[in-house]
Formats: sequence, structure tokens, C-alpha cells
Amino acid sequence: MKDFFTVLFLLLVTMPSLAQDAGRRLPIIDVHLHSHSMADLKENGPNPVSGIQPLQSSEEHIRKTLASMELYNIVLGIASGSIESVEQLRKAAPERIWAGPSYGIPGTDIENLRALYKSGRLKVMGEVCAQYDGLSPSDLVLDPYFALAEMLDIPACVHMGMSFPGITQSCPKFRVSIGNPLLLEELLNLHPKLRVWMAHMGYPFLAETIGILNVYPQVYVDTGAIDWADRREGFYSYLKELIKYGFEKRIMFGSDQMTWPDAIGMAVEAIEKADFLSQQQKRDILYNNAARFLRLEPEQVAKHNGIAK
Repeated sequence: MKDFFTVLFLLLVTMPSLAQDAGRRLPIIDVHLHSHSMADLKENGPNPVSGIQPLQSSEEHIRKTLASMELYNIVLGIASGSIESVEQLRKAAPERIWAGPSYGIPGTDIENLRALYKSGRLKVMGEVCAQYDGLSPSDLVLDPYFALAEMLDIPACVHMGMSFPGITQSCPKFRVSIGNPLLLEELLNLHPKLRVWMAHMGYPFLAETIGILNVYPQVYVDTGAIDWADRREGFYSYLKELIKYGFEKRIMFGSDQMTWPDAIGMAVEAIEKADFLSQQQKRDILYNNAARFLRLEPEQVAKHNGIAK
């Protein structure tokens, strides 16, 4: 841990010179990416914000996701999906992708999951999307999976709060109320050593998100989707409130690009163009907070930032 803080100190010292390096972007960690099968791609139309047409294959989705990561210097992406599709993405860029299984009602055998984590093919749990199946994150049907994550010290991402208008037409059990961050409390107390991050910053449950972050220091949030799919003024307002209450060190950048890789750049630019954020706050959100939460090795942090030993 001492080495980690030494590297972070070096980052602060060298950051101005790095930022002045013409054409060079500082590194970013995106904690909210997705892999997709052909069936997923066929379900979705054009990007609802940019209007860019849907992709034609999972291979194209992988290629364009990795191209966007390269363009914006996203040095590490935390991606979730079916075990098969997320493995395709991981294999395409094994040093740049950490994979996790995404599910609502879990169906994967616990021992199979344990083996996948021990092999390194999986490194996170989730995005757990139990809300789409009408389940609280503290429902006991999910408990064996979170218990496994705690035992293996695997961080877990839980979908909270938001979704698209009309979502109950395709997911009839989805309820906004089940995305209330307060429903995490039993899970967090059953598994106090489990690192959890709330997708979408708990939006729109601001007061509840503040309450959870205040009481449970092992919980972080990500900016996924609301940093590009929602009106920017609304995203900025919500982000300002979390920072006002002192949580700028617990907010991690996420794009939640879903089936639209062009959303990655839109999400990055929403943070970069936030004039109410200091340069240090932007670096914390875009990289430093995730590096701490994910417990990256000092050598990896140094490599991401181009610091020679």
C-alpha cells in the first residue's frame, strides 16, 4: 500500500508535464463496459443520443469498443456480459480488459465460477442486474454469489436505479423502487468485506446514495450511462451534489456503452468538459479512484502513466 501511494505522489508531481505532452491523453479506467452477443445487438436500434446505427456483429462491437478505448487512452476496461461473450472481448485485449459475468437471477454453478476466478478469466462480479428480474440486491438467492466474491476478494458491480423509458415492456419485472440503494444494506452487512460499486451513481436516488456512501466506506459509484444518455445538466447537477457531500474520491468513470461503442467518447467528454471539476477531481474520477478501488499494483499504475522505474 505504501508503494501505491508513492506512485500516486509521482503522478501528482508529473501530471502537469504529462498534460503538456502534445497529443497525449492521460490514462482512463472505464469500470462499466459490456460485451454483447448477436442477439443483444439485434434487440437494440441506433444510439438514442447520437443516432449512429446499430452494429452488425459481435466482432464489430469488440473492434469498435477497443478502438474507442485506444482513442481515449482507456488503459483498463471492466467489462461484463455472458461468460461466452465477455471472454471473446477479454481474449481480444487481455491486458486491457477485466471480465465479469452479468446476470439477474444467477444460473451459473458456483464451483464453475470459482474456477473461472482462480484462472484469471474473470476478475469482477457483475454487473449484477437483479433489478431487471424483480430482485433486491439483498435477496438471499444472490447471497452465495456475493459470498464467493467476498471470500475471493472480488469487487462486485450492482445495477441501481435507472433504465430506459418503457423498459417494463421488455423486462416486466423491472421496478425503479428495487433500484433504491438502501436495498443494498442487508447485503453490505452480511458481507462487510465485500467491495461494491453502484452502477449509475445510484441515480435518481440522490439522498439514499449519499446515505449509503456515508455509512459504508467500501461502496463506490460509477458514472455509467447518465454521463451520456441523460441530459448533461441533470448529470452535472447530480455529480455536483455527490462532490458537495465529500465523495469525489469514491466516484469512478464508467461509460456503459452497451451496444453503442460511440458512447464511450461521449461519456469521457462529459467529464473532461465539466468546468466545475478541478483537474485533480477529473483525474480522480477518470483514473485514480478506480485504481485504488480495484487495488491495482503500483507497477501497473506506473505503466499506465508512463512512469519509468
